Amino acid sequence: MSTAYLEVDLHLLDQRFADARLVDPRAVERLASSIGRDGQLVPCIAVSALPLDASATECERLVLVDGYRRVAALRRLGRDRASIERWHCDLAEGLLGVLARGKNRSFAAIEEALLLRELTQGFGLSQLEVARRCGRDDSWVNRRLRLLSELPDPVLAAVRAGRLSTWAASRVIAPLARASAAHAERLLAALAQTPLSTRELRDWFIHYQKVSRAVRERMVAHPRLFVQAMTENAEEDRIARLRLGPEGECEVDLSHINGLIHRVRKRLGMLSPLSAELQRALSRTRASFESLQDDIKRYTQDDPDRAPRRSAPAQGAGPESAGDQPGAQALA
Repeated sequence: MSTAYLEVDLHLLDQRFADARLVDPRAVERLASSIGRDGQLVPCIAVSALPLDASATECERLVLVDGYRRVAALRRLGRDRASIERWHCDLAEGLLGVLARGKNRSFAAIEEALLLRELTQGFGLSQLEVARRCGRDDSWVNRRLRLLSELPDPVLAAVRAGRLSTWAASRVIAPLARASAAHAERLLAALAQTPLSTRELRDWFIHYQKVSRAVRERMVAHPRLFVQAMTENAEEDRIARLRLGPEGECEVDLSHINGLIHRVRKRLGMLSPLSAELQRALSRTRASFESLQDDIKRYTQDDPDRAPRRSAPAQGAGPESAGDQPGAQALA
């Protein structure tokens, strides 16, 4: 397609695909700082709002297909004009071209999904045709569109507004909504008041899957309070481990192993006959215990605090055997 580079007034840019972009104030702030220092280095991309056979005018209105954050940064700087790369094509071709360039541009998955939905629902293109014309396979298009179908409208709105990350929406809120729509709505409302980081929300969801229904109710009602409690418990656990020292930590770990063995023994009655995989797992466990016993004996015998000091070898004597070195089996 033919292109032209223009300086266009911002009020002539039709931002009809703004809802397909995620709000990121920090990214806009970084762009504004860069443009204020070096000028607009990368032009926005726009296509004509008129049919291709219509004659262009000086005040032609252009539809912005890429560069929404750059326009926001220009507005923040008080600028009223933007550098535009005008593509001579229709709107569908412009969106397809932007998606084709997406391999060299960091689009969020949800942004790609929203543009694909515009192409399939707004312009009536098939998924196969969209995939072919933007250089992707049809499974990629299908996965992106399925991402939208799994997100309730309030969650999608939170992602667009930048209040919720795409990862949190797809990995936490979406599966939670499939299991309990009421819990997903309550969690989303609580996060609007007291946001959690992606890591905090991940840890919250891991615990949510393990606890009882009554505990889940409290977790959904007060997610921030629960995360704070988890952080405090983790800190207390670190302090306790520091107080115990390495010997105490080993005792605790061995106590946990003993509890796991007891749990396995209780289940053996339901596993008759034992499968080949379980027998191999038991053999590996037995070998690990034998290696552990060998290591304990070796470290007890070679403890430098208990071993007597050896006198220095006489001059000319042959090399002394390295008694402190582990054997080949233990080293392996």
